[in-house]
Amino acid sequence: MGRWLVWGLFAVVLIAAPMLFTSGLSRSMLSQMGIAIIACLSYNMLLGQGGMLSFGHAVYTGLGSYLAIHALNSVAGGQLPIPVSLIPLVGGLAGMSFALLLGFVTTRKAGTPFAMITLGIGELVFAASLMIPEFFGGEAGVSGNRVVGEAVAGITFGPQIQVYYLIALYTFVCTAAMFAFTRTPLGRMLNAVRDNPERVQFIGYNLQRVRWFAFIIAGFFAGVSGGLYSVNFEIVTAEVVGAARSGAYLLFTFLGGTTFFFGPIIGAVLMIVAFVLLSEFTQAWLLYLGLIFLFMVMYAPGGIASLIMMNLRVAAYGKLRKLFTSYLALGGTALVMLAGAAAIIEMIYHLQLGTSLGSTLRFMSVPLDAHSLDSWFGAGFVMLTGLALFELTRREFARQWGVVQEEIEHEIRKRDAL
Repeated sequence: MGRWLVWGLFAVVLIAAPMLFTSGLSRSMLSQMGIAIIACLSYNMLLGQGGMLSFGHAVYTGLGSYLAIHALNSVAGGQLPIPVSLIPLVGGLAGMSFALLLGFVTTRKAGTPFAMITLGIGELVFAASLMIPEFFGGEAGVSGNRVVGEAVAGITFGPQIQVYYLIALYTFVCTAAMFAFTRTPLGRMLNAVRDNPERVQFIGYNLQRVRWFAFIIAGFFAGVSGGLYSVNFEIVTAEVVGAARSGAYLLFTFLGGTTFFFGPIIGAVLMIVAFVLLSEFTQAWLLYLGLIFLFMVMYAPGGIASLIMMNLRVAAYGKLRKLFTSYLALGGTALVMLAGAAAIIEMIYHLQLGTSLGSTLRFMSVPLDAHSLDSWFGAGFVMLTGLALFELTRREFARQWGVVQEEIEHEIRKRDAL
């Protein structure tokens, strides 16, 4: 019942989201979130479930996008008699085909060699995208028109709301299919290959074949994501196969949490929020993302999903109230530290990029002078004070967390004894 409730809630969220957020920007962001969810979940099939660190996942989403946009143009020209709603499947088949070909070579190695091979393939495909303009369209890319063919029940895919619900349908189906994969014998064996490859090989399984099959399935869903990208944006450029796109999948899948299935969903939502909204607030948004990534690696390597699950466990035993004050202290000191660091970053960027606007700027309604020693000293003092208080609070929180975990273990042993 719990599982049906979660999937039902997920479907309701997908259906109701554009009704709650009605602006054009909101619906565009929701569409991009659906595309990113499929891409990040497919990437986590490699990283989280198979232990394969890939630096070239954008190859399969990007090539799926290119094949999908060419298929869309073929539909518009009358050479391909399929509805626009099936164009994402063309991208999926393209991603699966390239994963079938490239994955046979890639999955022959594991660990660092696997990561380096995927990085090399990613750079190779990106270079080819600029060298073969007949297929990739050069720097201008390839554009198309999704409003083609006869309207079915009034659906032309012209309005963004119609495109969103197409993306939402694919997002739900693909998410359910990838979750079902984790329950299959192949999905379980992929976990075993990740955790103990020597033992899996000892009992007679071919490690390369298990990785290869998973790589092909991940390539299919990555291609579906790329096909939805083509339908949504109606243009595909070389950026979709670049290293920056692959790095974004890695970064936000890790931030969301690779050890839980819903972690990449959180990461995908954060990715679109960062790319669309955070980039509008500051020119240093990539630097902030790097600092957040560093912060998560140091203090929460399991990602946001692991933090949620750990606290749900504490709440289930009624111990969360004991940590409430510590959480407030951690949040407050972290905000103080980040405010000081952000002030320094904004003044540095203002000196480098905003000299024509003068030396003054406003940060969080506070006037700062990038040429004044007082502003630099004040920002540094706030940052260092926040850092010191955060470290003291973190140590006290770690002590309280340990006490709470011991109490929970004691209760578990007590229940088992009964």
